[in-house]
Amino acid sequence: MHHVRPPAVAGSFYPEQAGVLSRTVATLLAEASHASGPGTPQPWPKAIIVPHAGYIYSGATAALAYVRLQAARDRIRRVVLLGPVHRVPVRGLALPGVDAFATPLGQVPIDPDAVALIAGMRQVVVSPAAHAQEHALEVQLPFLQAVLDDFTLLPLAVGNATAEEVAQVLEAVWGGDETLIVISSDLSHFLPHAAAQAMDRTSVQAMLALEPTLSHQQACGGTAVNGLLLAARRHRLRPQLLGLCNSGDTAGDRQRVVGYAALAFTEEPGHDH
Repeated sequence: MHHVRPPAVAGSFYPEQAGVLSRTVATLLAEASHASGPGTPQPWPKAIIVPHAGYIYSGATAALAYVRLQAARDRIRRVVLLGPVHRVPVRGLALPGVDAFATPLGQVPIDPDAVALIAGMRQVVVSPAAHAQEHALEVQLPFLQAVLDDFTLLPLAVGNATAEEVAQVLEAVWGGDETLIVISSDLSHFLPHAAAQAMDRTSVQAMLALEPTLSHQQACGGTAVNGLLLAARRHRLRPQLLGLCNSGDTAGDRQRVVGYAALAFTEEPGHDH
């Protein structure tokens, strides 16, 4: 049996019709490309941190990271995608127990080899329920489908786990330049605009220092972010802030905002992994 997880938030977080969705993502990527300017071609990142709100709120910020992957369109073959659970509590890191994830743009196959590499780890569980309604991973898929050719997916919904447990899983599937790591996380939630800016600046400083100290008040995906920061430190990745804003800057009420950042983590040139 071929089990597919259907989209849960098409039509709410992003457009439901394939044509409209394609155009929306293409426009966000074009604007991000324009914003980053015609610099020298950057090496593509090994890992990115991107927000996961509705595209009208955080799509422009996410696109700043995704546009960096276009150079690796035919090189990246596997995406390891981690984000927090918002609805179903889970212990550890949950696999979805399906063969593919679907979006209006088509199906993305789950990577059976990557699943096999981590399935035996004690912090890894299988929970279709944790994934069924979860938006944090799903909203990243149309961007990935737009910037990459053929790729497989290892989607993990991160619940109650330690940063070290996350880092161990990342280590097991680290791979070479064919493997991209995507961490889906928003920053502060529901503070007034100025307070959010202050807290989010502090959070971003920790990420840029590779300090795995983020609380869930600072970032809803804090556990996955901290796990990446531990692994990034071990692999000597270089972090770079691509964009930072909040919903009050884009499309929301300035009294209660959600923070969004995009970061890229690149391997040091010539660094032997």
